[in-house]
Amino acid sequence: MIEDDNQVIDLYESLKSIISAYHPSGDLSMIEKAFKVADKAHKDQRRKSGEPFIIHPLSVAITLAELRLDKETIAAALLHDVVEDTSISSDYIETVFGKEIMFLVDGVTKLSKLSSETSKEEIKLESFRKLFLAMAKDIRVIIIKLADRLHNMQTLEFQKHSKQIEIANETMDIYAPIAQRLGISVLKIELEDLSLKYLYPDKYFEIQKNMLISSKERESNLGKITTRIEVNIVDAGIDASVRSETKHLFSIYRKMINRRQSLEEIYDIFAIKIIVNTVKDCYIVLGMLHNVYKPIPGRFKDYIAIPKENMYQSLHTTLISSEGTLFEVQIKTKEMHRIAKYGILANWKYNEKGVDAKQLSKSQKEKSFWLRRILEWQNEITDNHEFISLVKSDFNIFTEFISCFTPTGDVKQLPKGSTIIDFAYALNSDIGSKTKAAYVNGKERKLDFILNSGDVVEIVVDESSKGPSKEWLYFVKTSNAKNKIKNFYKTN
Repeated sequence: MIEDDNQVIDLYESLKSIISAYHPSGDLSMIEKAFKVADKAHKDQRRKSGEPFIIHPLSVAITLAELRLDKETIAAALLHDVVEDTSISSDYIETVFGKEIMFLVDGVTKLSKLSSETSKEEIKLESFRKLFLAMAKDIRVIIIKLADRLHNMQTLEFQKHSKQIEIANETMDIYAPIAQRLGISVLKIELEDLSLKYLYPDKYFEIQKNMLISSKERESNLGKITTRIEVNIVDAGIDASVRSETKHLFSIYRKMINRRQSLEEIYDIFAIKIIVNTVKDCYIVLGMLHNVYKPIPGRFKDYIAIPKENMYQSLHTTLISSEGTLFEVQIKTKEMHRIAKYGILANWKYNEKGVDAKQLSKSQKEKSFWLRRILEWQNEITDNHEFISLVKSDFNIFTEFISCFTPTGDVKQLPKGSTIIDFAYALNSDIGSKTKAAYVNGKERKLDFILNSGDVVEIVVDESSKGPSKEWLYFVKTSNAKNKIKNFYKTN
């Protein structure tokens, strides 16, 4: 159909235009070759929507181009379904495009069959393990998969209901948490909201409707507050942009669940974001705000001094106006704002010869405790169900985190409800298994003591210890500690 052909051409031209806008090299031959191979391979295939199949890999590639990924990643995105869904082989991809692009394509390719006795469920679980292993070697594999999943979620309406629930659950359990851990909020937010829409449609539309009804009144109140803040910032001689933003739907739903509050009780649906030039300006603005408005006790968080594991940095404070309006303020620099949106991708830059994205991926792996932990689990756990269950538990998207410190000031972020033993295992597996006593803020505590944010924890080890106590399994919170203790007893 001419209309279909025009849509494909428009998407392809859009893709090239986006890449040309940020990549210093004008050579798009690799992209053109990948598109031609994919377009020919998928020629007679259509999606559930009735659209030509090639629209899917093109849409995935455009998402990655908008995130300013390298050409190898975008080429792999165009080719990501050809091995799985067409007659083209891995060997052909490697011959034509090289080992790097073949690795990326293979990383996101699901296993088709293991043996005649292997169930579909087992193949799916093994495919997950394969994906995690490839992700640990090259972070670009999972970024392609996230873009792939996003487009599948955007077109989920064409699937039957049972498939919608299966895919949305998978997205909420695995893919949205990975986007969050990588700090790529532009992907995470849409993945979460789309998952909510299919898993809890009543809540999704209730929150959406409530926000539309209440937005005019709230925006009017926040407009007055924003104007007053802008005046104070100008008087302080600070260059800043001030705007109010609505929280995304799933973040509001998560607040309702975690705080056990109704929608009417959630006050921080809107946040005022203040973007300044320097870290010093962040703290000056914070002091000015606390002088003008009363801060709510216990609602201040300094993510600049103690960044989140995904590199997020900002000052968060909740204030109350003279009219009684509660509102949240986030203060960050321009660089912090960029990292908040794009995470690990915020600092990926290219020179005329391209960039060694594999090195960037390797550095991310070295920095990410959660990624190293998954790789350890890959080696330690042979049962696929146990492995995926552990990953899902660790990725629980409703988990709230606390920050605790070693006596030398090193910070460890743990799920709320974590104990001393969880902290010890977060330091080191050997320290965890040999823990015999601990001091929290200078006081000796039992090993099942539940930590609070800001606690300073000193672990005392017994070098002669034969290993962890089996009783610790009754109170540890983290998946990491549970796995290490279980694994010890499996192998000893």
